[in-house]
Amino acid sequence: MRVVAAIMGVVMLVSLLGGCNRKPPDEVIVYTALDRQFSEPILERFAKQTGIQVRTVYDSESTKTIGLVNRIRAEAQRPRCDVFWNNEPVNTIRLKDERLIQRCEPAEAANYPAADRDPEGCWFGFAARARVLLVNTDMVKPDDCPTSVRDLADPRWQGRTGMAKPLFGSTATHVACLFAVLGESEARALLDGFRLNGVQIVGGNKTCAEMVGRGQLAFGLTDTDDAIEEVDAGHPVKVVFPDAGDRQMGTLLLPNTLALVKGCPHPEAGTQLINYLLSAAVEQELAAGPSAQIPLQGAATQSSRVAKLADLRPMPVDFAHAAQIFPTAAKYVEEKFLAP
Repeated sequence: MRVVAAIMGVVMLVSLLGGCNRKPPDEVIVYTALDRQFSEPILERFAKQTGIQVRTVYDSESTKTIGLVNRIRAEAQRPRCDVFWNNEPVNTIRLKDERLIQRCEPAEAANYPAADRDPEGCWFGFAARARVLLVNTDMVKPDDCPTSVRDLADPRWQGRTGMAKPLFGSTATHVACLFAVLGESEARALLDGFRLNGVQIVGGNKTCAEMVGRGQLAFGLTDTDDAIEEVDAGHPVKVVFPDAGDRQMGTLLLPNTLALVKGCPHPEAGTQLINYLLSAAVEQELAAGPSAQIPLQGAATQSSRVAKLADLRPMPVDFAHAAQIFPTAAKYVEEKFLAP
């Protein structure tokens, strides 16, 4: 009996020691600003294919992007996020400038143009959206159709247009890009024109698009993913890519961006996820899906049904400069543009 007891004791000790050395299941923690209905199926597929558990934190429509950026800042001393999947580049670059994201080397990044990725390997752009005007065709005659974001300041449309609150998400980024491209003085004058013309400020780009679809606005400034939902719903709307003329400033294209958070708990799994998301298959899925995102790499054969990249005239914006001027633009918006 003593021999049996001794053997059992050894077995239990080995079992306990083995348990102490057993590693937890591989996982990766993602903060994503891309709408959940678009990002979640892709992340679930990655988990199924790799066996890596994906834990995801989504943002809210009212604090798009900024909420997650501030969360990464707040966690800087003890990072919890591995991969930041942002839906625009400017705030990702701001995190890089604050040294809160780190270099990584996903092989798929080489398939993208140099303009769509950080030269130091700290962020990677893919699957763009465009900033567009969504027009209600029952309220706007074809001959009167707007062609520029400047038309938001046209007295003909006083009080009948809208945009999301430009302190969050792609609308805040758009304003920063206007400051970068037009210069601070002209950008301020343009925003003043919007305010004086009674542009309605709403809770988000989706809300703006829905108001156009319901006929509550003649047209509004929004993103292609929100605009295409109104088209798919059969509402009387038309998507206009603004400022596409030879002497105009071009249509703003905003790629999604991916970045590995500095000091993150799972850098290997994070890099693996970034590489997966940069694949042609994922870009094609985002292009063919309900968000109709615009592929940026040549290997993606699926064109977005909202537009082909080759047919667009993108705004020539330096996103790094827009990131630097973002605080100035945001301060003007908060203190002047949104002032009662």
